[in-house]
Amino acid sequence: MSDNPVYKISDPSFRDLTVPSAQLDELHTGCRWTEGPVWFDDAQHLLFSDIPNQRVLRWVEGGGVSVFRAPSHFINGNTRDRKGRLVSCEHGGRRVIRTEVDGTITVLADTYNGKRLNSPNDVIVRSDSSVWFTDPSYGILSDYEGYRSEQEQPSRNVYRLDPDSGALDVMVDDFLQPNGLAFSPDETLLYVADSGASHAPEAPRHIRVFDVVDGKRLQNGRVFAEIDKGIPDGMRVDLHGNLWSSAADGVHCFAPDGRLLGKILVPQAVSNLTFGGPRRNRLFITASTSLYAIYTATTGAQQP
Repeated sequence: MSDNPVYKISDPSFRDLTVPSAQLDELHTGCRWTEGPVWFDDAQHLLFSDIPNQRVLRWVEGGGVSVFRAPSHFINGNTRDRKGRLVSCEHGGRRVIRTEVDGTITVLADTYNGKRLNSPNDVIVRSDSSVWFTDPSYGILSDYEGYRSEQEQPSRNVYRLDPDSGALDVMVDDFLQPNGLAFSPDETLLYVADSGASHAPEAPRHIRVFDVVDGKRLQNGRVFAEIDKGIPDGMRVDLHGNLWSSAADGVHCFAPDGRLLGKILVPQAVSNLTFGGPRRNRLFITASTSLYAIYTATTGAQQP
């Protein structure tokens, strides 16, 4: 048991990752479905998506929340590339885009084999500048988080965009609904969530892990962990290799061997999270209508 009601400890080692006196702070509310938090250390602000309202919002410590982009074309997941530029997944445009320093938009990917992507969901950038993203069908299922459309791709895939040639390749094609993804600190492993149970209760609600071969291929896929409340969505890895995943009851933390270490309990269903702040030890959490944050005793592994 923990004296702090925000924590649910399953393994004693979870105490070493948490701050006993830390509180869960609600930084903003009033959204419809928050997603895609990304921290900008150079600007000391956080960007996050409010998908149904077609907004990307900016949070600044002491300055509150303002609109960064509207309309956002139903942007969902966000990250930064190795040059610090914003990379985003658009449900509305069914594409992955990059925001240049001057504010212009570059389309990184919108088709595969001559057919439109489904609705890119979440995205990460590897140290070799390759862009990896998931492409479930959530953004084309209705007009709430995108535009209702027919699925053109035969499957819902995990893709890799080559930084040199611009070639787009399917890495995995057997997910029901691939969602959040994250590399291990040394980038030898890729974790991918399957949130298929969102629309089919008996479908997967687990996180799979793959070995990364030569930075360009995945092999030996296996189930890493199951989510016991809700579904896995966005996730991040800390510098120790622990995986922090979204879930219906909060954030679940798993050891590198897949053991559930503990949970940070959140009043709303969590969609995504990221480490940020000046020391990268503050966990920012997007959950339904709100943005939350809590300080941890660990730091995020993702760079920049």
